[in-house]
Amino acid sequence: MRHEADSARLAERDTSRQAGVQDIRGPAASARGSAAADRETIATPNWDNEVLHAMEQGVLVWSREGICEMFNARVFDVLELRESDLQIGTQRRAFLAAAVARGEITSDRAEIAEARFAEGRPFAFDRKLPSGRTVATNIRPVRGGGSVVTFTDISKAKRAEAELALAKRQADRAHEQARVALEAQQSRQREARILSELDEWLQTCKSLDELFEIVRTFMDRTLCGSTGELYIYSNSRDVLDGVVSWGGAALHDHIAPDSCWSLRRGRAYDHNPDTISFVCDHVGDHHHDTHPKRYLCLPIIAHGDTVGLMHVGLDGLTDARLVGDPKGFATQVNEHVSLAIANVKLRDELRDQSTRDPLTGLYNRRYFLDAMRNALSHAGRKGHESALIAFDADKFKSFNDNHGHDAGDMVLRAIGQALTELFEGEDVPCRFGGEEFAVLLPHADASTAAEAAEKLRTTIEAVELRYGGGVLPTVTVSSGVAVYPASGNHPQDLIKAADEALYQAKADGRNRVCLARGLPGSALG
Repeated sequence: MRHEADSARLAERDTSRQAGVQDIRGPAASARGSAAADRETIATPNWDNEVLHAMEQGVLVWSREGICEMFNARVFDVLELRESDLQIGTQRRAFLAAAVARGEITSDRAEIAEARFAEGRPFAFDRKLPSGRTVATNIRPVRGGGSVVTFTDISKAKRAEAELALAKRQADRAHEQARVALEAQQSRQREARILSELDEWLQTCKSLDELFEIVRTFMDRTLCGSTGELYIYSNSRDVLDGVVSWGGAALHDHIAPDSCWSLRRGRAYDHNPDTISFVCDHVGDHHHDTHPKRYLCLPIIAHGDTVGLMHVGLDGLTDARLVGDPKGFATQVNEHVSLAIANVKLRDELRDQSTRDPLTGLYNRRYFLDAMRNALSHAGRKGHESALIAFDADKFKSFNDNHGHDAGDMVLRAIGQALTELFEGEDVPCRFGGEEFAVLLPHADASTAAEAAEKLRTTIEAVELRYGGGVLPTVTVSSGVAVYPASGNHPQDLIKAADEALYQAKADGRNRVCLARGLPGSALG
């Protein structure tokens, strides 16, 4: 049947050409013609006609005046037209208007197309058919002023293009997600390495001062452009003392616990202008109207007890390559610092328990002897003198018998307080045991040590102690002074020489200072 219909269309076209009309008509023309005419036409095929009808594209020819002169049968299938929608003689404007009415193109697109036809220039545009298919329309001018239009179904190509674009977007999104994940992983690894290095330094520091310097250096170099301060509670717990700052931040000497929202609320405080937040007093006191817009206040908590505060200003951050999340990194640093401070404090407490006298707070005998050995070794290498003052409270046994041991302990604490106030830095005051005390002066000569011993004697003599509703009798001390190397080269030599001078002071009437044998001004032969 299809063969017969094609033969009919060929016969019609031949007939039309004989009549002087170029006409390849669609399905309407193919239905006409006798079987005999079909057979005659098939016997002498027209290759132009065969090619046009075999094309996958719809083909349409417009005259200079915009009248349909020719089309192939494929036009109806591609554009989903009825036979009445297109015939020889159909006007182009009416054809375009019908396309606008079906929603295939816009009225503006139709006007532009008419203008391009009139200009005689090639152009192209897409039609979106009601069924959802997309048809590419390509126009090429021909000699004589007419135009040949081809209609190509590109729905599959468009779908493939859309699927490819979607796949590309999905691939790009997956690539971006992988890149972000990789950067986040690398950032976490960098932060872990930095924190591991920080831990190593914190664990090996031997004092809080070293720890504070480590914190300053790490914050300066890892949170580049940040500012901050570190505060530690004083022994009285009524204020926090400023211990270190970085990034040019102004450090308070002291801040009140209630000046910080983080300490008042017992947790980290993130001041962010984009949220409901209020400036801490300790920040406002420094910056007034120019306080940082974004900052963190992080309580330093050790073994469940708040021991300090870390303040970190984030406005000036200049380099985010080292850490991906400055807020999270600062919080982690604070946790590590909190643990390190707790460890150093615990270590200091244990060391104090092992090296200090619990009653007076002075160093004990063991620590003192180690300090003497180190001081005399250093003096021997550097060639300078070192002095030792040995003293005890006069008639302390009788004092205890008359006033009780509680009063005696009060006297010993008062002597310890006097020593703490008078000697600092490298000087090492010590309670040897009972009422016996000693002071190591690592860089003193005989004259300097004698002056220090005399000042100690007058200070203790001036102490007034009240006990049991009354005033205790005046306490005096007798002292002996020995000097390295004149009095000996070893700790035991100096202790023996200082004890002999002490016994001489007691023999001379107590409450006095006596120099060891061989020292200038010594009363010993």
